Amino acid sequence: MNPNAGQYYSTYLGLEQILNSQQPLSFKEGNTPAHDEMLFIVIHQAYELWFKQILFELDFVRKVFSKEVVDDNSEDLNLCRHRLNRVVKILELLNQQITILDTMTPLDFLEFRNLLTPASGFQSLQFRLVEATLGLKMENRHHKDYYKRTNEGGFDPQDYNSIHSLESEPTILQLINRWLERMPFFDSRYWNSYQPAFQNETTTHPFWSDYRALYKASLTERELPKLDDFDAAFMRENAAQVDTLSDAARRSALFIMMYRDFPVFQLSFQILDKLIEVDHWLAGWRHKHLVMVRRMIGMRVGTGNTSGAGYLDGAVQQHYVFRDLSSLSTFLIERKKMPVLPKELIRSLGFAGV
Repeated sequence: MNPNAGQYYSTYLGLEQILNSQQPLSFKEGNTPAHDEMLFIVIHQAYELWFKQILFELDFVRKVFSKEVVDDNSEDLNLCRHRLNRVVKILELLNQQITILDTMTPLDFLEFRNLLTPASGFQSLQFRLVEATLGLKMENRHHKDYYKRTNEGGFDPQDYNSIHSLESEPTILQLINRWLERMPFFDSRYWNSYQPAFQNETTTHPFWSDYRALYKASLTERELPKLDDFDAAFMRENAAQVDTLSDAARRSALFIMMYRDFPVFQLSFQILDKLIEVDHWLAGWRHKHLVMVRRMIGMRVGTGNTSGAGYLDGAVQQHYVFRDLSSLSTFLIERKKMPVLPKELIRSLGFAGV
């Protein structure tokens, strides 16, 4: 091809390498060809390409929130919302992609399954990096011992070190926690004219003393134990843990959710909502994977020597990253009953920011 003719479609996309990278083991000499192995390979290669794109988008988000000061009035937050929305759409697609793999029957899979041993989707480095980037630590994973194996069925030493190394860097969960903690909306300068509606029996900010009373009044008799959960989530002054939000961050997040109609909160709310959606679609993908594995191999051991469906079931329940954000809806009250904000704060909640 003439090098001066510009780009050619297949060359630009590297199609020769991509389309020749499917090498079904069952088609090798001495084996019986299994037609559905080609589908199995293509599906998983497509997953890995999308995981690469997800990591690319998350890297941008992490760089923005790694800044010492996140400028809420710059384009950064909107771009983060846009990138996270793209991640959500990719995860929606990956949930749909499983339906294509479901066209393979258990007997079709058994024709080549033993050839895969001890390879397993568990060993997907990129998927583990996605989880680690978001904030899922090895120590908090279901069957955490599985993730420390570098023998047969586990990670090779290089992949294990890559995951472990990434865990030493700030995660998106930790960076979001830091961003929320810095929200200035509870500074005393904004609350000079605020008149508490209830007697403050705590040492907390008067807004939260009032909100606690309003939340308590919104609970039914059966829901009253939720007040203890409210106190545990919002009424202490604890430092953030590596896998949770601090009370200060939760207060800011709940405040944003309650007053999201103010212009200054709109992008912040959408970012928090997209993070919840990321968790939602990852959980959906894990569940669909679990259902598929149960259909394909029942309760047999996985090719990577995990407990198979048993391990996947535990991962569905345990591998949430933004559980603190998604649980905030537990503590909302009706919009018409929310405290009226002081005029000093309302002025700051316009497009000019604070």
